[in-house]
Amino acid sequence: MATAPNDALIVICPACATANRLPRERLAKGGTCGRCKRPLFSGEPVKLTADNFDAHAARSDIPLLVDFWANWCGPCRQMAPAFSAAAGQLEPYMRLGKLDTEAHQAIAGRYAIRSIPTMILFRGGREIARQSGAMPQQAIVAWAREAARPA
Repeated sequence: MATAPNDALIVICPACATANRLPRERLAKGGTCGRCKRPLFSGEPVKLTADNFDAHAARSDIPLLVDFWANWCGPCRQMAPAFSAAAGQLEPYMRLGKLDTEAHQAIAGRYAIRSIPTMILFRGGREIARQSGAMPQQAIVAWAREAARPA
């Protein structure tokens, strides 16, 4: 995990996608965005779009777990509450986000999403783990924590 000067982390605001410096020791307490003044962590997945995806995936110092989903997908709808609940357990050490593959086909294509739901864990802009298929909350949390561990 790359760090900014003075052991501060870059955390992307879920509301306005602004990069914020947050001292590592204050990560557990969260913080507010320097631009829009909204909380940096809400315990809910971020709605990812073409406009904010790269900021969250590549510019943040915390890992990003993305649920690639579509509204017509039954297993995706079934897993949605579990993924949302997992955000409350994994934040602030991991950001969770949801990307609608129908609305953002170019991003889904960039990562060769062939089945949904698919979760991809990113660190520093790189894919570090992938899991396809619906999972319950505790399985999502356990898989994400294990996948995020340094090798």
